[in-house]
Amino acid sequence: MARRLFSAGRALLPPVPAPTPAPVPASSSAVAEAAASLLPLLPCKRRKKLLKKLRSPRVAPIEPEADRRVPALDAVLDRDAAFRFLSRARSFMASLPPPHRIPLAEAGKLHRELGFPRGRSVTRAAARHPLLFHRTTVGSVPHLALTPLMCSLLEEERRIHEELLPARVLAVRKLLMLTAHRRVPLAKLHHCRAVLGLPDDFRDRVRDFPDDFRVAVDPDGLHVLELARWDPALAVSALERDFVVDERRVRRTFRFSVPHRRSMPLDAEEAERLDAATTFPLVSPYTNGGLLRPWTPEAEKYRVGAVHEFLSLTLEKRALIHHVFEFKEELGLTRHMYESLRKQTRAFYLAGTEMNWAVFLREAYDDDGALRDKDPLVRFNEKLQGYACMADMDPRKSIADR
Repeated sequence: MARRLFSAGRALLPPVPAPTPAPVPASSSAVAEAAASLLPLLPCKRRKKLLKKLRSPRVAPIEPEADRRVPALDAVLDRDAAFRFLSRARSFMASLPPPHRIPLAEAGKLHRELGFPRGRSVTRAAARHPLLFHRTTVGSVPHLALTPLMCSLLEEERRIHEELLPARVLAVRKLLMLTAHRRVPLAKLHHCRAVLGLPDDFRDRVRDFPDDFRVAVDPDGLHVLELARWDPALAVSALERDFVVDERRVRRTFRFSVPHRRSMPLDAEEAERLDAATTFPLVSPYTNGGLLRPWTPEAEKYRVGAVHEFLSLTLEKRALIHHVFEFKEELGLTRHMYESLRKQTRAFYLAGTEMNWAVFLREAYDDDGALRDKDPLVRFNEKLQGYACMADMDPRKSIADR
């Protein structure tokens, strides 16, 4: 049936109970709207200054129409920004040898690696998560270190990665099958490891799977991960699988409309039939998109389908646009993808600002912005964020009781 839709073309400490879920911060677009409402009340000079900031790509929303915004999904990006130090610092300090600590003077210079604003105090950033980070003194040198609770959580995360490793290998194989030449630089996979749910040491472990991957070295010294074998059973996109289950919903997901003049009177049913004639069949993202003529409807269908399949392989069914365009050459994407994605409002949602925006799979999220099908690693991250929002725990309980 799907052919009618797609053309050929162990732990350091005992485990701890899950804390209260982390609160979701207010949406940045709502904050910008509140600031804009103050414009008539400000003097002329301050009004011009605030207006200039609101029009800056750092602040201006990627979705200009307010009635099309989804505040629940916008707030997801604000939550990521609120926990940027937590996500980057835990990854960096986990890579340090035990006891996972670093001198404060050195940590203050690593604002990119630790995820705190440049020129700000790393001690102040760590003090917001007292259950996970603490300041200690070794000799007379102050250090930033992980708490015993954080060490136990990192061990739990390591076990989750081990359990999910076969599924991650499968996802990377599908990603390689999406690419034009069935190869991806290892540096790109490492850069997008958090988006794909890969462990930090994945690029060092790919040689453990010789039946799935090969590691080659380009003439310029770049290490590239290549697909060892093609598996036709994996060359089935998420849309094709969903089409077998719910054909009607999938048919409504995409729309490649045909522009027509008012002199061609069409009612709603006739217009839908005309659009369906040009929308279907879609082009499978596992075909060779390089063989399609550029700027044709088939090429646009391929690129949109490739982005949809890439997002379906991610951990939270969403990705920042620079993570998507990390694979620009491999997936054959163009700089006009914003217009292509914005037209598919039933499939994608664009959130964030003009400088840094993200693409969501709408079908993967509820109306309240919650992910429908949560990966075990997603549940662990929510648990970790819950601890990050806690100032202390019951002092009458020992760490072993927690």
